[in-house]
Amino acid sequence: MTTADTLILPFDELGSERLAEVGGKNASLGELIRTLAGKEDLRVPDGFALTATAYWHFIHSNDLHAQLQGALDDLQPDMRNLAKVGARLRQLVLDASWPDDLTAAVADAYRALSRRAGKRQLAVAVRSSATAEDLPDASFAGQHDSFLNIRGVDALLAACQHCLASLFTDRAISYRESRGFAHMKVALSVGVQQMVRADQGGAGVMFTIDTETGFDKVMRITAAWGLGENVVQGTVNPDEHLVFKPLLQDRARIPIIDRQLGSKAQKMVYRRLSRKDLLTNREPPTQNRPTTAAERARYVLSDDEALQLARWGQVIEQHYGMPMDIEWARDGREGPLYIVQARPETIESGRDRGRLRTWQLGNRGPRLLRGLAIGAAAVSGPVCVIRKAADIERFVDGAVLVTTSTDPDWVPVMKRAAAIVTDHGGRTSHAAIVSRELGLPAVVGTGKATETLKGGQVVTVSCAEGDQGFVYDGEATITVQDIDLSEIPSTDTKVMLNLASPAAALNWWRLPADGVGLARMEFVISNHIRIHPMALLHPEQVDRKSQRLIRRLTKGYADPVTYFVDRLAQGLARIAAVAYPHPVIVRMSDFKTNEYANLIGGAAFEPQEENPMLGFRGASRYYSDAYRDGFALECRGIRQLREQMGLDNVKVMIPFCRSVKEADRVLAVMAEEGLVRGQEGLEVYVMCEVPSNVVLASDFAKRFDGFSIGSNDLTQLTLGVDRDSATLAELFDEQDDAVKWMISTVIKSAHEAGVRVGLCGQAPSDHPAFAGYLVDCGIDSISVTPDSFVAVKQHVAAAESARQGAAD
Repeated sequence: MTTADTLILPFDELGSERLAEVGGKNASLGELIRTLAGKEDLRVPDGFALTATAYWHFIHSNDLHAQLQGALDDLQPDMRNLAKVGARLRQLVLDASWPDDLTAAVADAYRALSRRAGKRQLAVAVRSSATAEDLPDASFAGQHDSFLNIRGVDALLAACQHCLASLFTDRAISYRESRGFAHMKVALSVGVQQMVRADQGGAGVMFTIDTETGFDKVMRITAAWGLGENVVQGTVNPDEHLVFKPLLQDRARIPIIDRQLGSKAQKMVYRRLSRKDLLTNREPPTQNRPTTAAERARYVLSDDEALQLARWGQVIEQHYGMPMDIEWARDGREGPLYIVQARPETIESGRDRGRLRTWQLGNRGPRLLRGLAIGAAAVSGPVCVIRKAADIERFVDGAVLVTTSTDPDWVPVMKRAAAIVTDHGGRTSHAAIVSRELGLPAVVGTGKATETLKGGQVVTVSCAEGDQGFVYDGEATITVQDIDLSEIPSTDTKVMLNLASPAAALNWWRLPADGVGLARMEFVISNHIRIHPMALLHPEQVDRKSQRLIRRLTKGYADPVTYFVDRLAQGLARIAAVAYPHPVIVRMSDFKTNEYANLIGGAAFEPQEENPMLGFRGASRYYSDAYRDGFALECRGIRQLREQMGLDNVKVMIPFCRSVKEADRVLAVMAEEGLVRGQEGLEVYVMCEVPSNVVLASDFAKRFDGFSIGSNDLTQLTLGVDRDSATLAELFDEQDDAVKWMISTVIKSAHEAGVRVGLCGQAPSDHPAFAGYLVDCGIDSISVTPDSFVAVKQHVAAAESARQGAAD
């Protein structure tokens, strides 16, 4: 016997324990409202659910069970007649009638919901939430339909009936067949939820984990104007915010470590429909409109809103005890934020964290496209361009699928692809989500893949170079390495990482490193900023082409200086976040003049030098009138990183400091810019790469908190060998006795002065004996590139073991 309270349940009576009655989507909404609403001011729109009992009541009242089973029995094993069978099943449901008691229960629940919202006829979202009596943990994400902006009892009943019919979409039938689920044991609950007027505001998706690397200390938030379906479907390239979780509760900080402005070319809004249209579903209740130039040029979310969402995400993640996939929406142009859905993230969080697989590319052809990297793999194969789902039968197994965007109807062909490349979409688009689930590399949001790539063309799709994905012409050489993290030995000598690329930094969070011994600021400037800092301060002094490029790159920022400071701080923040709370030593810019000149606008500010390696570089620039204002911008970036974002594990390092007098001048300039050694815990290191640093080590130690030996330059200047000379390559030897004397001497002097000393260079990874020599000298840390980390750890462990054995 059915009663109203078995057919309809309000969200505030639902929770995880009622999963079998209302499905995962509705159970989650109830769990949020019942247990979390109000925490951190978290808001969830009100609503109710038609239960699985209501579904079976609808089926049995119309004598549909036998008819549906009969149609399913006609499905061929290879599913060649899927479209015909699916259409027949859906029509059986749509031709049925609502039982009177279920009609009354839905109407009463809708009117009550409208009254609570102060509306006569509330606009609601109607969403499918599938469940299975004996498979409560099954996931049916993306298989069934949802309807937005539904108003009135008759329109609501029509939308609910279409939801019930969507239990038999072709993709849902295929999904259950592939997983061996019995079709007639799966029920469909329907969620009816107050619409958030995101058509006048914005919406998006938040993951409480980095979906590409599994890094669990960040929230990744995507945002677009209008309703959230465009973000989920991947028909727009949204904004992105990356928020650092460990510092979220410090309200004095703004731990947004990266933000990217999306193109957001269109937005989904409500359509004004007649009652007949609503009842017949002849016209969809929403439509896409182009965004304005002003909307495309600004972020959907303010920093405060991004942080508010991140705090809500943290509350939800802590409640469920697992990484979460969360949908949010903002009501009105300046209205409140809401959480409209939350479900467990099951792909990246389910991977084996005890292993790290890396891909490296060689012999790459010309770069054809760039977009967002989904996953970390790389693969080569022929291109197959398909622009619409109706043509998917043309797909060739093992090809690279190239299309505008995907939806659930594309899943069968995506399973047969080697990789996926799309014109549109962000990290939370359908193409991205399914690619992760299938373990396929995908590059999404390229903007022009279907125009650039041609059918049959062989390309390499690379997601192995950080959060930017690339498509290269031709077949590259791909090397795959598997690392068992449990086999990496522990060492007393700290082994740290050399990192330069913000895009790739998150890839290495699993390595048990003791911090970052060298973060190269110049790499962040050349790749993340691209503009010479003095050109940003004095754009009138550069050529017109450079001026145009500067205007284009700095668009959306308050001014060019803010562009430099923000981009520098965010680029370095990604590196600092990976190691937090371990130390991260950021070396201030160490371009040579010819390298500075290659930056946009740089040629106007750099002298021509015969030997830039020994010229106007490092510390000498920082107090010079020719660059001091540019160095001030670098200092502002470090202050923003440490003080505003809160990443106070960052230390700074001065390169190529030739004399003690020069050290004093640089430290004075830094102090003028608010970077005072010892203040707010700031430590300042110096590179030991000039012989004078060794000769006067005790004097340098009075001014700095530590040394980092730059073995390349120290070898070059000790032996008088140009490190870039092919002719003298055999003379360039970091293990030469003279170089080793320099290293042992500075280590001894540093320790006598009570400061730390490390080494950043390739020699310890190439030469196990050299690692042993450093250990014997008592070096505090060795910093190496990530691909050398495991080998160096093993070399250091062996050296420490041998040293201990000799002592015993």
